[in-house]
Formats: sequence, C-alpha cells, structure tokens
Amino acid sequence: MSTLVIIGAQWGDEAKGKMVDVLGSEAELVVRYSGGNNAGHTVIRDGETFKFHLVPAGILHTEVTSILGGGMAICPKSLLEELEQTRKQQPELGRLIISPAAHVVFPYHKLLDQLEESARGDNKIGTTSRGIGPMYTDKVQRVGIRMGEFVRPDVFKERLKTVVEFKNRLIQLLGGEPIEFEPLFEEYSQYAAQLAPYVVDTESELQDAVQAGKQVLFEGAQGTFLDLDHGTYPYVTSSHPTAGGACLGTGVGPRDIHHALGVAKAYTTRVGEGPFPTELDNEIGQQIRDQGHEYGTTTGRPRRCGWLDLAALKASCRINSLSGLILTRIDVLSGVGDIKVCTGYKLNGELLKGLPYTTADWAACEAVYETLPGWSGDISGSRSREDLPQTAQDFVSFVEDFCGVKSAILSVGPDRKETIFCDRSLLWG
Repeated sequence: MSTLVIIGAQWGDEAKGKMVDVLGSEAELVVRYSGGNNAGHTVIRDGETFKFHLVPAGILHTEVTSILGGGMAICPKSLLEELEQTRKQQPELGRLIISPAAHVVFPYHKLLDQLEESARGDNKIGTTSRGIGPMYTDKVQRVGIRMGEFVRPDVFKERLKTVVEFKNRLIQLLGGEPIEFEPLFEEYSQYAAQLAPYVVDTESELQDAVQAGKQVLFEGAQGTFLDLDHGTYPYVTSSHPTAGGACLGTGVGPRDIHHALGVAKAYTTRVGEGPFPTELDNEIGQQIRDQGHEYGTTTGRPRRCGWLDLAALKASCRINSLSGLILTRIDVLSGVGDIKVCTGYKLNGELLKGLPYTTADWAACEAVYETLPGWSGDISGSRSREDLPQTAQDFVSFVEDFCGVKSAILSVGPDRKETIFCDRSLLWG
C-alpha cells in the first residue's frame, strides 16, 4: 500500500505538472485535491506542450484514473474547454471522474473577484480574477453550489435562483451590473449535462483503492507559502495546497498518506503581491526569468525571480513532513555565475530562528546569504547525479544538508526525459 503527495514547496510554479506526468505512469490513480483554474501545470512530452489548469496532469496516461476531488473549485466551462483541447492533442486520455462535493465556479464569482480586487485600491492581493476566492467564500458561508447539485437539473435551478438573487445585491453594492438568471441557467445547464457522466462517488472509489494497496498520486496545486493558514497572509490562495490539504480535499485519512515530496526550484519565484526577501530586481533576476521562461501558465504575467530561499524551504519541509525533495530548474542557473542561497533572515538587525510571524515583518526582513560556485553549459543531457558538474552536485548537497531532506528527483529540463532519479525509495517506498 503506497500513496504519494506531490506539493509545491515554495510559492507555486515549481514544475509540479512535469513531476506528476513523470510519476503518473507508476500510479493507478492521480488526484487533484485543491484549487481551481487559478493554478496551471505545464507538461512537455517529446517536444509537445500540454497546459492544464483543472485536469490532473496524469490524464495523459491512458491506464490511469484521474480524480477532481471534493476540495476543488471547478469552472465547468473551463473544464470542458480544457478537455477538448487536450483531446485535440492526444485523442485517447485516461479516465476522469469528479467528486460530487467539489464546488462550482460561476460568472458571478469572477465578477465579484474583479470588483473586490478593484475595491482594495492600493492593497490589491494580485488574484488571477478566476473567481476562486469568492467561490471558497461561498463554501464557507454555506451558499455554494456543489457538483452533485449542479448535475441535477431540478435541484440546480432552485439553488442557482436563490444564490443569484443574493449575489446580485452584493454585485450592485460594489458598482457592478447584476447577473441575469435565465441566460446563466440555460448556459450552465448545458455544461451540467455534459459533465454529469463524470460525477460519481469518488471518495468511496479512492478509499477502496487506498485500502487495496493501489499506488495513488495526489497532485497539489500552487505552493506551501500560498496556503491559507501557512502562507504569507493575506497574499495567499483560498485553499490548502500543503500536504495536509490532500486529506482535507479527498476524504483520505492522514494515516493513509505514506510519502510526501516537495517540488522546489533551484531559485525562487512568486506571482502577484507579497513579501519576497530574495527577490532580484536586476539583470540577474531578468536573466533567470528569460532562461527559465518565467511567465505564468494561467495569467501570462512575468514571475518575480530571486535566489533560492532555504530558510523558507526548510520550514516548508517541516510543514509538509516531506520525505524527499524534487529540485527542479537546475539547468536554468547555468551561466548565471556565483549563486547565492538565503540561509536565514535578519529583522531589525537580529537573526531570526524561524520565519517571521507577520507578513509585514516578512517584508521588512533582510536575507542572509551564503555564496556557492556556479556552473555553466548545457546540463539537460545529464541522467545521473554524477553527470552534473561538480559545483551543481555540491549545490544540491548543500540544499539537502540545510533542509535535512534528501533529493528523490532532480530536473534538468522541461521535457519528461530530462529527469534524474536519485533515490526511488523516497517515492513509493
């Protein structure tokens, strides 16, 4: 019996999609457990690029069942468009099923997202405007509509009518135009009819698979420091992208999670607002952005780039009880020169023992650096740790020693084959 969670150990965009695709061939089920189409996973296979926002990256493996769990925020229109595009690229896909407990994102969520962000003025959070935050607000306020209701026409109509009346009052207070019920119901009823065959009792199927000893891969979205509780609040997402979120978003108990791997870049990036002590707003930061093609899969926005923040990564290893690391984008640092890594923070001249307690303090922190020798040349052909330049090997060892966690996998390029397996015992056991 073996289950494996793959999470983002930083602020997201760590190449989790590639890792899920790489390991998906070894799993029988792949499960997305949080977030919505505010997240993006890119998979490059034999030179062809697949972009996923809702569909688990395991869908490309035809023998794998992919699950959208109850903790997810699902935009029906986006999901159907994504499935259509993926089928154009690969006609035969794996089986996909959707939890009845997953919540539905509607146009009024997107409108409220935009209106609320505008109303914040200079205090913008930097949302993707996909409506995910307002949908999770509905979930907590107990006015959300779940997939199990959405695909039942009689239930859906009454629920939607009540919610639209409530939402229109809020939309008008924020200066927006109210949503018309009939066109919305007619359009989304068509989406519901198309998605109804996918909505099944995923919780029971997943729990049965775990108890039967099948290999189950849980696919996290975004990253640890965007977690609603453990992130740089309020510059966070509205769900739980940590390893613990795999239990919350699927109904699988914590004792049935056996391994957790944290995906981290060899440097650090984040999108949107929020503190970033190692940010490089200079030529080196731009070089990393250009070499790493650091632009959002979902938004297209340029990502903020900086040196690897080991102080944050070490905390992430503890928050997620990581059994191993997956260090990606090592190839991007080729030719950058000497490489700095952040080993701690100073606040008001004093070295902190851990992470700051408030976002304001985090923003005021000064990064403490150690400088390591860099490397150059194309390393994408490396297929073992020993193939890497010695300075790159030393860099990996420094990260492992500082965090107290060994590397399971190293990634030296975006394609599936540009992957180094270091220790398979950290994967499925």
